[in-house]
Amino acid sequence: MRYLKNIILVAVIFSFHLALAQKKDENIGSEVVNIVKPYSPTISDAFKVKETPTFEDDAEVQKEKIEYSIFSFPVASTFTPAKGKAADVEKAKKEKLFKNYATLGLGNYLTVNAELFITEDISRSEYVGGMIRHLSSQGDIDGVVLDNQFATTSADVTYGSRDKDLHYNVDLGFKNQVSNWYGLPTEFVAFDEAALNSIKEKQSYNTIQLGGKLGMKDSFLDNSTLLFKRFSDALGSGENRFYIKPETSFEVMNTKVKLDVIVDYVGGSFDRSYYADQSYKYSNINFGASPSILLQEDNYSVQFGASVFYSTQKVDGISDSKVFIYPNIKASYKLVPEILTAYAGAEGTLHQNSYADFVDVNPFVSPTLYISPTNQKYDIYGGLKGKLSNSVSFNLRASYKDEQAKALFKNNAFDPLVTNTDGYAFGNSFDVAYDNVKTITGFAELKADFSKNVSFGISGSYNNYSVDEEQEAWNLPQFQLASTVDFNITDKWYAGAKVFFVGDRKDQIAVQDDLMIVPATFTTQTVTLDSYFDLNAHIGYKYNERLTGFLKGNNLASLNYQRWANFPVQSIQVMIGANYKFDF
Repeated sequence: MRYLKNIILVAVIFSFHLALAQKKDENIGSEVVNIVKPYSPTISDAFKVKETPTFEDDAEVQKEKIEYSIFSFPVASTFTPAKGKAADVEKAKKEKLFKNYATLGLGNYLTVNAELFITEDISRSEYVGGMIRHLSSQGDIDGVVLDNQFATTSADVTYGSRDKDLHYNVDLGFKNQVSNWYGLPTEFVAFDEAALNSIKEKQSYNTIQLGGKLGMKDSFLDNSTLLFKRFSDALGSGENRFYIKPETSFEVMNTKVKLDVIVDYVGGSFDRSYYADQSYKYSNINFGASPSILLQEDNYSVQFGASVFYSTQKVDGISDSKVFIYPNIKASYKLVPEILTAYAGAEGTLHQNSYADFVDVNPFVSPTLYISPTNQKYDIYGGLKGKLSNSVSFNLRASYKDEQAKALFKNNAFDPLVTNTDGYAFGNSFDVAYDNVKTITGFAELKADFSKNVSFGISGSYNNYSVDEEQEAWNLPQFQLASTVDFNITDKWYAGAKVFFVGDRKDQIAVQDDLMIVPATFTTQTVTLDSYFDLNAHIGYKYNERLTGFLKGNNLASLNYQRWANFPVQSIQVMIGANYKFDF
């Protein structure tokens, strides 16, 4: 308290003197100031201020020690803090998935496309499903004098079970395919009206197949595939196909050993040959085994193996048996993990050919074929694959393949001396020619998913063929290019496009020397089928989660190209339709 009083007294005195100093004096007088000499400072007059000043006082003032304390007392409060919770994150609406759908589309050329898919769970592990498909068109191709309509109708039923340690399914299917040998060489051969009216160009194929798959976990038998197929046509041809392929794997000294076994049988008969009215039968059976071991580390994997086949071929009672041994080697190495991988391999196999497989590729073949397997001695390849970014991937590959008895589609050249009067014997069908073909291939592919709304892909290949007996590798293109793009415009609208380019192909046809001379003479000539470009596009609108409308266009470039010699395709094709998804 004494210190406080002294401080107050000093403050009062200081304030009093300050007030007197501020008082205005009306007569302050005057003085004369004489300047004797202006001040001229020198460097010696300056002095350095010490960082730690000295005190001239005799006694130092001791600082008073101050102690602080907090005087706390309880305060009544009714505030109750709210419980904390995590901030909500806006989630995208999950699209509902439906088990069943139905599609119907209608287009020009009186085209109809319909699909119905139904599946239902019987229990937690068992399910049953079915599908019906139909695609037909009335043809109406410009410049074609024969009927060129086509139709394909198929129905499939499946039953299966999915358990933790066991899964299997059984399939039963039927397909009817109608086509016409409409590719008459009218540009090179003169047909009179009577000859045109006598041609029965319609062909029909029927397929019945029963198959299934079986898989077991932690078992000696990993997967097994079984198939039986009955294939026939409207001209008395018939073929049976049966194969079973079990796959097993086990470990020996921490090394995985895999064994694939296959039994593949095909046998059938044709009502006649192309040149003689005489039926003949054929059967081919292949027994194969492919053992291999897999060595795998973080940056590389190598599979060493081989394939051994025993093949028996019989045509009209004449048998021939052979043993084939093939390499089965694959290797890959990560040059830059997750970015760049190099791979290489050497593989061979024995391909089982069949009448049904040939029809799938070219429905205009004649029912007079010679069926034989293809001996792929080896396919040596190497390449690089990886990522250019998180959304862009690529694949570069080069290969050299040697195939013996490779099947080539070749035109059945028109010959007036042939006594065959069936609808395929007027230069409007194809035979299968077998030859030893060596192929050098360069392949490049680029895929990009720029976002969840835009995806793009493009691939191209160049092939160089060399043959032994035939003049050309019939109907095999050197260049092929394909590109696709799909994108979502909005939540409701989506669109996409596909582009195909196929290079020149070679074939052989009969050309009438003079269309005005009777009887006519013919010369067999090699012709070049022009390359073609095909543009397909589609756009769709999602009305709701169940109903979607679409508009599709094929061959939008309106090119009347020929996929096979004398077989032009339809021009611009437009289809409008809808898809409806549902559950029971």
